[in-house]
Amino acid sequence: MAQIVLFENIHPSARAVFSAAGYTDIAAHAAALPPGELREALRGAEVVGIRSRTHLDADLLAANPDLRVVGCFCIGTNQVDLDAAMMRGVPVFNAPFSNTRSVAELVLGEAILLLRRIPEKNARVHLGHWDKSAAGAYEARGKTLGIVGYGNIGSQISTLAEAIGMRVVFFDVEAKLPLGNARAAASLVELLEQADVVTLHVPGGKSTQNIINADTLARMKRGAILINASRGTVVDIQALHGALASGHLAGAALDVFPTEPKSADEPLASPLIGMPNVLLTPHIGGSTQESQENIGREVAEKLVRFLQAGTTKSAVNFPELSYQAPVGGSRIIHVHRNAPGALGALDNLMAQHGLNIVSQSLQTKGQIGYAVTDVDGDVTDTVLADLRSHPVTVRCEKL
Repeated sequence: MAQIVLFENIHPSARAVFSAAGYTDIAAHAAALPPGELREALRGAEVVGIRSRTHLDADLLAANPDLRVVGCFCIGTNQVDLDAAMMRGVPVFNAPFSNTRSVAELVLGEAILLLRRIPEKNARVHLGHWDKSAAGAYEARGKTLGIVGYGNIGSQISTLAEAIGMRVVFFDVEAKLPLGNARAAASLVELLEQADVVTLHVPGGKSTQNIINADTLARMKRGAILINASRGTVVDIQALHGALASGHLAGAALDVFPTEPKSADEPLASPLIGMPNVLLTPHIGGSTQESQENIGREVAEKLVRFLQAGTTKSAVNFPELSYQAPVGGSRIIHVHRNAPGALGALDNLMAQHGLNIVSQSLQTKGQIGYAVTDVDGDVTDTVLADLRSHPVTVRCEKL
């Protein structure tokens, strides 16, 4: 029975999925652990569940040969060395969709708050000022929302924004089918020039680093609002500070930052702190009870399907094979170097041991091939030892 280790207070819904599937050897840690303690906690683990603060680098993966699969109970996976995991035959799963609604609601709520100047009004009341002025306060109805990145979250925001009467324009590097009355902009600049509120929903990486900079901020409408709940590296913070201080932008809301505190007791270092027209939240876009419950269930179900059937559909670093019901006496999962003759070598070895192949599926990705084979015959420890010792084999297991 697989030994499962979970870190960072993963929602109990994950444990419920594991338990229902018969996996009860579960160790849970409420937080990310320091390197030395993490190494010890991982010892002997076959299944590891993490969130964003636990980092699994190549050395840690190499030090844990029993590890079979990793679940990132979040959207991002950059805390795992994905290539190193793949080359060790370890698929990595995440939850790319489970917090979509939570992020969308946060963004829309922030847009309304900033359009109405609520952060400033709230602060002034706390300081003893009863400022009822309507100057600079607007309804969301009739305003143009510009969505940069029209994926799962961006398109959900589009639907919600239209429901309260906003016009929606979006820009995406890939052609996307508009929902409702949303329309696509031909370029990022075209979107920036017409949007009253701009919200960012793009991946991280070099292609999106500082796409919101002094030049693009200058192309935004005077009095516009910027919201970033995607990746901290997407916005040049100093340039944003300048646009806010000069009055070119009326407000901003950020849930992500280029460098984020490593613990709850570490303060955020940002020039935006103290600005009355800026909402700063501690990367909580997906931090709702509903989304955490959904994430726990979604990722745990993917891990269970892999453990029980070898299913790798939606793995972020691995050849993807969809679920197939077992049809033979035993199922063998075999990860191998993607080289000519690899599958033939696997099949010949099984034939030599008297195993009859009933069903077989193969998929490759980069340097790795992955085969799920149902066989009739006795899959002994000797058979597995021979399969594992073949030069082409990366990992081989009997399910």
